[in-house]
Amino acid sequence: MLARFHERNGLEVEIIPDGRYGDAVKARLPNPTANDQRPVLLLGHRDTVFPKGEPTRRPFTIKDGRAYGPGVADMKAGLVIEAFVAAAFAECGGLSAPLTMLTTSDEEIGSPSSRPVIEAAAREARCVFNAEPSRLPAGSDFTRDRRQSVTSGRKGGVFMRAEFTGKPAHSGANYEKGASAIVDLGHKIPKLQGLTDLEKGITVNVGLIGGGQTVNTVAPHAWCEIDLRYVTAAQRSALVEAIRSIVETPIVPGTGAALSIKGEFLPLEGTSESQKLFETYRAASAGLGIATIAEFTGGCADSGFTAAQGCPTLCSVGPIGGMAHTPDEFLEVESIVPAAQVLALSAMRAAKLME
Repeated sequence: MLARFHERNGLEVEIIPDGRYGDAVKARLPNPTANDQRPVLLLGHRDTVFPKGEPTRRPFTIKDGRAYGPGVADMKAGLVIEAFVAAAFAECGGLSAPLTMLTTSDEEIGSPSSRPVIEAAAREARCVFNAEPSRLPAGSDFTRDRRQSVTSGRKGGVFMRAEFTGKPAHSGANYEKGASAIVDLGHKIPKLQGLTDLEKGITVNVGLIGGGQTVNTVAPHAWCEIDLRYVTAAQRSALVEAIRSIVETPIVPGTGAALSIKGEFLPLEGTSESQKLFETYRAASAGLGIATIAEFTGGCADSGFTAAQGCPTLCSVGPIGGMAHTPDEFLEVESIVPAAQVLALSAMRAAKLME
């Protein structure tokens, strides 16, 4: 659908195929006369966290100025404004720099196929606007206050799975001959959680566990899944190795364990150039009557991948929404057009300033 929309509006479209999670769609609006050929990059993802069939069970609705539906804020609305901004520039002759819009298919599971595509696009770009939903500052009403919050910093996240092996035995007749993988895991959960350091912004959460064979068998296997969040790239390696050491060092004799990384996001770390990009966006929004602040969040996004490539990045420039990943997810309908206007003006200015 996006590819057809872009083509109808005169953009050059490239489909980057992926048979696992879905294709990436890259649309370009070139400017061959620009001295600096690095494009302004508009970034977004098409997937949601919801299961197949969710739109049928819970269709798109609008009530009292808010839209509801799967992914309505995270991030269908952001894709809509980016697509229309790109189309508007195509109709009006483009920017003073090239423009690229990249949409991917697997952000909600850590972008396993899209990450190299995103990183390659970031290395070519002058700056990135990622249209995850913006937020209402606490106590605000958009219609009344015309205020919003965007994201200038995000935590990185590593999502891991630990597999534990033991030795099965009859729990009544041969208990002493067994080695319980569940008991080994149980001893390690508080050690893993103990790596949390809230003052440094580090959290470790053992969010899922399972294991065992039958109630009357010493458990021959167990597993857990671990969520690590951290603030700076410099923290990552030591934390992953600390988790690996805890997991893979046996506590119950006769057991073993192995840790694997299932996916991860890099942190969105602020730089002087990303601050310059935010100030460009803030000034554009102020000119349109919207007060914008920047906040740090523990949530992860593809913007961490672009920032790690050294590309100035601003996240959450989509329309205002909330309650993402829940049945109560909403979008402030009145924020859609202003979000598109601010993004367009910011892209125009960034095309000149971010050199």
